[in-house]
Amino acid sequence: MQLSRVGLWRWYASSREMHCSAGMCALIGIPHQASRLTFDAIADLLTPASAQAWEQALQHMLAKKGELECQLTLRHGGQQGYVRVLADILQDDAQVVEGSAEWLPECQTSHPEQLLHALPIGILEVSAEGRVLFVNQTLLQWLALPTVRPHLSLNDLFDLNNVNLLRQLLHAASNGSTKPDTTLRLKQAIPQHPQRELAVECQESTAAPTRKNSWYLIMHDVTVYAELTQQLRQNEERWQLALESSGDGVWDWYPQTGIELLSDRLKAIYGYGPNEIEDLSDELDRRTHPDDLEQMQADRQAHFDGLTPTYINEHRVQCKDGSWKWILTRGTVIERNVHGEPVRVVGTHTDISERKQAEADVRDSEERLRMALSATHQGLYDLNVQSGIAIVNADYALMLGYPLEQFSENRQNWLRRLHPEDLAQSERAFRDYINGKAPEYRAEFRQKHANGSWVWILSVGALVEWDDQGNPLRMLGTVLDITARKQSEAIIWQQANIDPLTGLPNRRMFYDRLEQNLRQSKRRKNLLAVLFIDLDFFKEVNDTLGHATGDSLLVEAARRLRLCVRETDTVARLGGDEFTVSLPDQTDTVRVEQIARKIIEQLASPFHVAGEEIYLSASIGITLYPRDANNLDDLMKHADQAMYAAKAAGRNRFSYFTPNLQTAALARLRLNNELRSAIADKQLQVYFQPIVETDSGIIRKAEALIRWYQPHKGWISPLEFIPIAESSGQIHAIGELVFQESVRWVSQWRKTIHPDFQISINQSPVEFQNENSPYTGWIAYLEQQGLPGQAINIEITEGLLLDADNKVASRLIGFRDAGIQVAIDDFGTGYSALSYLKKFDIDYLKIDQSFVRNLSEDSSDMALCEAIIMMAHKLGLQVVAEGVENAEQEQLLRSAKCDFVQGYLYSKPLPASEFDHFLRQAASKL
Repeated sequence: MQLSRVGLWRWYASSREMHCSAGMCALIGIPHQASRLTFDAIADLLTPASAQAWEQALQHMLAKKGELECQLTLRHGGQQGYVRVLADILQDDAQVVEGSAEWLPECQTSHPEQLLHALPIGILEVSAEGRVLFVNQTLLQWLALPTVRPHLSLNDLFDLNNVNLLRQLLHAASNGSTKPDTTLRLKQAIPQHPQRELAVECQESTAAPTRKNSWYLIMHDVTVYAELTQQLRQNEERWQLALESSGDGVWDWYPQTGIELLSDRLKAIYGYGPNEIEDLSDELDRRTHPDDLEQMQADRQAHFDGLTPTYINEHRVQCKDGSWKWILTRGTVIERNVHGEPVRVVGTHTDISERKQAEADVRDSEERLRMALSATHQGLYDLNVQSGIAIVNADYALMLGYPLEQFSENRQNWLRRLHPEDLAQSERAFRDYINGKAPEYRAEFRQKHANGSWVWILSVGALVEWDDQGNPLRMLGTVLDITARKQSEAIIWQQANIDPLTGLPNRRMFYDRLEQNLRQSKRRKNLLAVLFIDLDFFKEVNDTLGHATGDSLLVEAARRLRLCVRETDTVARLGGDEFTVSLPDQTDTVRVEQIARKIIEQLASPFHVAGEEIYLSASIGITLYPRDANNLDDLMKHADQAMYAAKAAGRNRFSYFTPNLQTAALARLRLNNELRSAIADKQLQVYFQPIVETDSGIIRKAEALIRWYQPHKGWISPLEFIPIAESSGQIHAIGELVFQESVRWVSQWRKTIHPDFQISINQSPVEFQNENSPYTGWIAYLEQQGLPGQAINIEITEGLLLDADNKVASRLIGFRDAGIQVAIDDFGTGYSALSYLKKFDIDYLKIDQSFVRNLSEDSSDMALCEAIIMMAHKLGLQVVAEGVENAEQEQLLRSAKCDFVQGYLYSKPLPASEFDHFLRQAASKL
């Protein structure tokens, strides 16, 4: 009696084993403890015909990847019962069949012949004499017959040649002798298959007790298989050449005959020449390492049994020299006989010894890492992914300030400790890993410590267990306290992006923000304004009151700038006294101008620093995107040009960028290039202007001046090209030229004009403060030429003395020690700190021509000149007055006891040869 009418089952082709549910066990009449049945055990429960039909139906289903429905006959204690079987292949595993079985009442059962009609193979039952007893529906279709007439013979179904083949097969079967599979070639009127090929095997029939001595001829349609085999043979040479060219060795094995063909490349992998290994049976197996042989043969057999699409195995093989080499072998059955047995297998051997060694090295490294990890006291966790409960070690708990016995970890506790700002990215990291978008789970987040502080945690984990449906079950991982690293990163970021003095964004961060503002303005199609701000007179204040006061001024200026803009705007300090402001999301220039005026107003208010009331102003350049530029570099460049235009217009104002500013900048650039060529082409010339002794009228000094005649433009003023030379660094080449020419001529004039003749050379602050000073070489060159240091006088600006660092002081001392005299040029036009005149060895003061130009007896300029001369004499200095153009000026300076005079009254600057003639004439008149 059946205890169940329906049962579930699953068939595993790899092990040829059926797993039965409790209902299935009851249906087929076996104990529940015996729920796993081998195929032989299943066959014992079925009638022979049903067992045979069941096996063929399963094989066909696995080969064609289709569904199965059939009726089987069960044997129960000498009685028969019937079940209907439904099955399908699991989508995620082509070698597993899952199905159900239903007990059929007697009224619903059918004859086993109906099962034979449903099979997709041809079934022909004949007597030993060749009389047709049964033809299933599939074979009728292949033979193009509507039905079977009574008393048919083989001659009525097949042509004479095929009848003879079938009779030979039947005769051999009835005599118990073996007979190779027979292949019939039937003519069929189907355009795609002019000939149908059938593989035939013969089995004795025992399914029908009334039919004795009958035989089943089982026929398989192998037409497509035969065509594919032919195509494969035609392509063999091509793929063999391709495989050999890839560096792999090729093998071609015929298991039924034992022939094994090896390519020359494969023999070379083993260390043999082409003729040193014969194509013998089991040649490769014999060379396989004993520890690897069993698994290799198992993997190969699994492919032969149809359980794997290809044969793949890694194993060691012995080479000619006795060494062992790791091989990756791949193979595929390309031909089978009618029994499904492999007739031909082809494959390759790839030398993977280097990869295996690398893997071994990695394993060693991983083992060392595990050992090291245990000594680092990192937190460890074992997470149940489904429940969210984690098992942790003591270091995990202590990292968060808890003893292990008082700590329990689960998702709820973890979320309670998590910083709210870190939830989204932590969840995303976990989700990306679970979904296969990341190779590992790695996240950095903050957890609240037991003491209330926030601890930065680095968590790294990997899944190690899944359920049968592929759902993750378990994750192992580590946690590491990275708070110190995060603090260091914050400091590094601060140093890289924030100005340490003012706390404003620095140049790097401002450029990043401005780039973002540009992209935003492009998307929204609105204006972006950039303000370039320079503090007027800051350098003078900084030089006069010191750097500490200057720094305090910058901090206060930064604070005032912040008050003038929105939170969404960016104020930055580029360096020195230069600030920038980015104003995104502007619709017009009205608000931009309002902010610019507000900044000017704020910075014009007095600064109270170090007990001083200090007044500054601001020059602002404004440029707009997209009107003035469409990229960051041009915006900044144009804003800088507009700022200089504001300075040139009088300072304490703002100026918009105009194309004319760019034109001027391009002109300066072209002039810079032309100056470079002029130096190389020796277009620059050194001119000399006499310096006259006031009392005697004797000329024993001259000033060297640089002049430039451009062949296409004519004379170019030093006021134009000297600033460009200073900014481009070409001033050093010009200074060297002036020195060399001055030494050459002073040497001559000391012989022909006066033994104490001296030439003054102007030194730019850029030259004087250059790290690679030429002065040591100059002093040595004077000695080589036999000239004393007094032959040269160096003229510098008083600004150098106001900012005299150790470098400036040491060079002045070097000049003094070498006997080179020093003059302060343009004295009285800048911030004059008289203490520096006493501190440093200065020999001359040169009164700027602006004081001499309007000199008259009762003028303020006269009073200033007298004061400078008197002061200089009190300090032991001599005075030179520049710009003397008439006799009245000369007389007033003589009366004020000025030591030397210089100007057009005596001579304009002359080329060296003309100046030499001028000196000779002047000397002859004395």
